[in-house]
Amino acid sequence: MNYYIFLILLIPILRIIALIMQQSHFLITLLSLEAITLTLVLYLSITSIVSNIYLPTISVIILSFRACEASFGLRLLVIIARNHGSDLIKSLSTNKC
Repeated sequence: MNYYIFLILLIPILRIIALIMQQSHFLITLLSLEAITLTLVLYLSITSIVSNIYLPTISVIILSFRACEASFGLRLLVIIARNHGSDLIKSLSTNKC
């Protein structure tokens, strides 16, 4: 069981490193953020099983925030792709006149 907890703790660290290393596309950053929140839900469920405390409300709240985050991120991705022609973060600039 400790091996699974170690893997679940390792996944967010790897996703944060991927988020820092690959900042070229907006879609990659959104996927990294989704993976981080997914591991948070997995970690909460595993710790509740191990400690015999059943907290379904926290998992539901986090999953609802994930759904809102995903819809907001996809909306931003579509807006950026329509306005700038791609999802490259380097092409985004505040100096558009």
